[in-house]
Amino acid sequence: MKRLILTCGVVLLFMLPAVSQTTHTGWLATFYSVDFNKKSGLIGDVQFRSGDDFNHMQTLMLRAGYQYKLKPWMTATVGYALVQHRRTINGFSGYGPEHRIWEQLILLQKVKFINIQHRFRLEQRFISKSYEDDGSIRHDGNIYSNRFRYFFRSVIPFGGQKDFSRGAFGAVQDEVMLQFGDKSGTNGKVFDQNRLYLALGYRFSKKVDLEAGYMNQYVEGRQDNFVNNHVIQLATYLRF
Repeated sequence: MKRLILTCGVVLLFMLPAVSQTTHTGWLATFYSVDFNKKSGLIGDVQFRSGDDFNHMQTLMLRAGYQYKLKPWMTATVGYALVQHRRTINGFSGYGPEHRIWEQLILLQKVKFINIQHRFRLEQRFISKSYEDDGSIRHDGNIYSNRFRYFFRSVIPFGGQKDFSRGAFGAVQDEVMLQFGDKSGTNGKVFDQNRLYLALGYRFSKKVDLEAGYMNQYVEGRQDNFVNNHVIQLATYLRF
């Protein structure tokens, strides 16, 4: 765990000098899970992401999936997501949809009192082609793109409880996103972005967590363009 966090930090330090744009945004997120029985259930999230300097809503994300527990420490999921992105073309702004089909595998690991989640996700993305027409943003067709995402998250109870049901905690997570197949419709590269996140939170019960933290989102653009996004995130985790 320490080596992984250190590696992520070193990678970001090497990336920062090449950044061509710096932004500051806020993300509000709710992550939820609903158990149908001991084996299956519904998971998903709703996210609102602001534009630079919190001046408008940049992205709305609605995501849901059906999950099945293969083993106590292994869960498979298939799902769908609708993402509305704000776009500006010729000085006019509007929202364009992106439809995603996704599949993932989650592996759970416990090291003493620390819970670690490893998530492997595939996405098939249908990104709308947008254009400006008489002051309005319109859409015609889609760009198809494939993406692989690896994510790890560690929740560290400050009280050191092995059966953590209530109290303060710290959270550390990182996610790297890689593209494969035809990449010409996005940035034309394998590497898409990396998200490193540190947070403090409180678990009110086994069903409710609230946390706030800082995320560094490094996004690779076309050619030599880069974005380094400083994100303040407020999130709730609901388990039913």
